[in-house]
Amino acid sequence: MSDMLPYGRQSISEEDVEAVAAVLRGDWLTTGPAVSAFEADLAAHTGGTPAVAVTSGTAALHVAYAAAGIGPGDEVVTTPMTFVATASAAALHGATVVFADVESDTGNLDPAAARAAVTDRTRVVAAVDYAGHPAELDELRGVAGTAGALLLEDAAHSVGSAWRGRPVGSLADLTTFSFFATKNLTTAEGGAVVSPSEELLARARAFRNHGLVRDRAAQRHPDEGGWHQEVHAFGLNYRLPDVLCALGSSQLRRLEGFKRRRAELHARYDKALADLDGVRTPVTREGADVLWHLYPLRVLDGRRRALYEHLRARDIGVQVNYLPAYWHPVFEDLGYRRGLCPNAERFYAEQLSLPLYPDLTDSEADRVIEAVRDFFGA
Repeated sequence: MSDMLPYGRQSISEEDVEAVAAVLRGDWLTTGPAVSAFEADLAAHTGGTPAVAVTSGTAALHVAYAAAGIGPGDEVVTTPMTFVATASAAALHGATVVFADVESDTGNLDPAAARAAVTDRTRVVAAVDYAGHPAELDELRGVAGTAGALLLEDAAHSVGSAWRGRPVGSLADLTTFSFFATKNLTTAEGGAVVSPSEELLARARAFRNHGLVRDRAAQRHPDEGGWHQEVHAFGLNYRLPDVLCALGSSQLRRLEGFKRRRAELHARYDKALADLDGVRTPVTREGADVLWHLYPLRVLDGRRRALYEHLRARDIGVQVNYLPAYWHPVFEDLGYRRGLCPNAERFYAEQLSLPLYPDLTDSEADRVIEAVRDFFGA
């Protein structure tokens, strides 16, 4: 067995295993009580903002954009420094994606760039909490409000983080989470949409379940029979099963521990690498209380690829997060061109994610540090 250190990894306890097994022994594998329990448990970490559980972070974005009602002719302003789903989920609804540049230090959507990008067709401003560090959500809310648009926070990296004393999930009109294996907590695959708006939540719940209308009072043909259900607007099946929701509820009980351990490792990297001339360590803005999903080291002087290969050759599973979204051929084919967001492209050219996950030991982190310093001859 290889001793390759992954850049991210799930942390599964015996309690997690038992929580899943308990559902398997019960009556409900899906659309049962574990779903509503997980949604309530998640809301306890979002300042009480209600949650709708879905099958992935990508599904959460697709559902959130559906709840926002976007379609052809509408524009979504977002960051290119993200996984492609933030943009592609909007494009799949027929909206035009408008990329605005990022802050050069955090990699988060720059409010000034977003302000310059909004038009009277902007329906959503979608920020991403890169690496777990919340975006400038107060300023971005102002940008969205001026445009008459909704603010969406793609918090795939940042469940458990807070901004200026308020938990992620309580700051935007719509917030989306991802519970993929490498994220801050996992349901294997999974995600959620949270919103303070009853109307947006209702639309999200409907879209998650094919758009089915079961309430007789809302049906167009209520006398069809006791079995009757109708679709008034198209949706998809994005239901997260009880088995995975039980895992999520169990993981949420360990979230604060995950946060502490990730912070310890982050600080260990900072302390050991801050004096290296060839790198730049991540920044933390005043007011940010971060549950770090990534450790995004910046490698200067065009040496990122060489360091990547040096570490991979030593069985250290570093990663690059992310290719600017509009560099993907699917956006290139739509007419987007390189050079659009210079800060994002520079950030991408320098970014390298070092291993970061709760079960990473101090000695394993020191192995990463030693290999990085060795590369620079330090």
